[in-house]
Amino acid sequence: SQAEAEEIDVKINAEIASVKVDTVNGPVEIMRNQDTDATIDPGYAKTSRKCPPFCVQPMQVAPGVTTVGEVELLKFAEKGGKLIDGRTLEWHVEGTIPSAINMPYTEMASRLDEIGCVRGEGSWDCTNAEEVLLFCNGPWCGQSPMAIKAMLREGYPAEKIFYYRGGMQAWNSLGLTVVEGEM
Repeated sequence: SQAEAEEIDVKINAEIASVKVDTVNGPVEIMRNQDTDATIDPGYAKTSRKCPPFCVQPMQVAPGVTTVGEVELLKFAEKGGKLIDGRTLEWHVEGTIPSAINMPYTEMASRLDEIGCVRGEGSWDCTNAEEVLLFCNGPWCGQSPMAIKAMLREGYPAEKIFYYRGGMQAWNSLGLTVVEGEM
């Protein structure tokens, strides 16, 4: 409600205090940490990793794929859009964005039936592909970009794919709600 929204000091932006999403464990309210002295999770504080494999990713991961920020991700999730955590299961279980399902980049090409494609003889028919939004650990993480490239290679329509480049690093740096991922 508006009265509750006014009680929240650390809002997502001037118009949005929080967003509710449905998860396998019931509804979760995504909001920013209200502790104005909070700091980033140390797991996401490291600035430098050996490249490769931890190389800075381009803003546009592939032609036709739309890169989004947190507000766009929240609106997508709030309307029931399919968020895909493209990281390995270990990372996902440690903490993910509420409502995200885990489809590791290493399995993406074989799991397109979970997001609207139908396996044909030696290829996928993605005529009825769902809109999906993929993320991984952040701008230096190649897991969701590799998943997206595998999807495109298999015939998934680029215009149905959204990429949250900021990933868990940006999500954590903004103090947004993180939940334990499902096995």
